[in-house]
This record gives sequence, C-alpha cells and structure tokens, in this order.
Amino acid sequence: MGVIGKLIGSPAAVTALGEAAQGVAEVFVPSATKRIEYSAEAQMAALRQLGEEYQHPALSWFDRMVNGLNRLPRPFLAFGTIGLFVYAMVDPQAFALRMVGLNAVPEPLWWLLGAIVAFYFGARETHYFRNRAVVSPFAAGGGAAVPEENAALEEWRRG
Repeated sequence: MGVIGKLIGSPAAVTALGEAAQGVAEVFVPSATKRIEYSAEAQMAALRQLGEEYQHPALSWFDRMVNGLNRLPRPFLAFGTIGLFVYAMVDPQAFALRMVGLNAVPEPLWWLLGAIVAFYFGARETHYFRNRAVVSPFAAGGGAAVPEENAALEEWRRG
C-alpha cells in the first residue's frame, strides 16, 4: 500500500471506509442490484399467492361438464374415421356419393378445418407439456438418497 495505506491505516480500515462510501452513495443513487432483488422477491411473492389460489380449484357442475365435452373430440375423430371405413364397405355407392360431395368443398375451407384441428390439438399438447410433473430421482426412494461415504470429505469436515 502506498500513500492511502499510510493515511488510512490497516486493510480492515480501508474495507470499512469502502463500505461506508458505498452506504453513502446508496443514499443518493439506489443500488440497481438491490432494486432487482426486491423486484424479484415481489414477483415471486405474487406468483406464490396466485399459485395458492389455484392449487385446489373447486369444480362446479358446469366445469365438470365442460371438461367432459373437451374430452370428446379425439374419440369422435377416431371412431368417426373407423365408421367411414365401415360405411364404405357396407354401402359403396352412397359412400362414393358422399365423397363427391366432399370434393365440392372449396380448398380454403379445408385449410380452415386443418387450422382448427391443428390449433385444438396443439393447444392441448402445449397445456399438457407445460403442466407435466417434474420427475425427481428421489421420488421413487421416498426421500433423499443416501450419499456415498467419502473418507477424505469426512476428514476435512472434522478438521
């Protein structure tokens, strides 16, 4: 240390002087780091509160009915497609007549139908992707895993 060390004294005094200067500076200019930390704490508190509100939603009869209706499109599409194959085998002339009618549907309407189906199943898949459970390696054991013994680490902890 040069001149400053001789004027101020020991390194502890230099550290104390630096902390005092930082405290005085924060009176005039707030610390950006603390502002970010406080903002993150406030945001996490708001998210925790929101999560607690929707942790166990009470489902009314209407909610259960809508949930049931939301489960119908996939079985209808699957069984409807199988039904078309059966219909084609049972009455080929009527099936061919219906297919000619489908051929008359304009192409933009087919694109619209494709977009609706894609968005429906895409939104459904996104919902399940976002709400999937996180698999923990400790879940199967019923608690924390037993760490392996490390003699060097134990000796270091004791010493």
